[in-house]
Amino acid sequence: MNYSIIVSALLCAGVLLAFWSCKTSSSGYESAPYSVVLSSGDYELRDYPELAIVQTAMPDSSRDGSNAGFGKLFRYISGSNKNQESIAMTTPVFISQVPQTIAFVLPAKSSAEQAPAPLDSSLSLKKIPAGRFAVLRFSGARSSAKESQALALLKTWISEKGLVAVESPVFGYFDPPWTPSFLRRNEVMLRLMPEQ
Repeated sequence: MNYSIIVSALLCAGVLLAFWSCKTSSSGYESAPYSVVLSSGDYELRDYPELAIVQTAMPDSSRDGSNAGFGKLFRYISGSNKNQESIAMTTPVFISQVPQTIAFVLPAKSSAEQAPAPLDSSLSLKKIPAGRFAVLRFSGARSSAKESQALALLKTWISEKGLVAVESPVFGYFDPPWTPSFLRRNEVMLRLMPEQ
């Protein structure tokens, strides 16, 4: 058996996989800024500044609801707004359960006051107040089972740290749908009581 051929083939496959994963991931997009206060494996405590977002309601928690909402938000940043202005895509896409909404974070140079008004009346410009969040990173395709599992793990970690969450969870999705599920970066976030 010629081991040099096998090793060469494995190296080529690794390089191709690395190149392919870069092309299918969210690298290159501006992300919502934050500073890490504490890191423990896939868990983090983060401080976020105030974030400007554009959001819309999802009719339900199904994939169809998020797809319809995503389409509206994408049209907004593609120029379907009062200024016919294109706005850069950012990460993550935020999905909240209560109320059921989907949101894009506006680029750092924008604010809710400066952003062009949506033409679609179901879209609204909002602010997420600054604060400290507990966050768990996980991979995989979006599913209610995955979200429930990740949320349960994060709540356990928060409890073990003696912290208190004060709002419903927000899920952050960083990658396009064609990204292989095992390469996807997903997060669940819970806002913490101030001074924690």
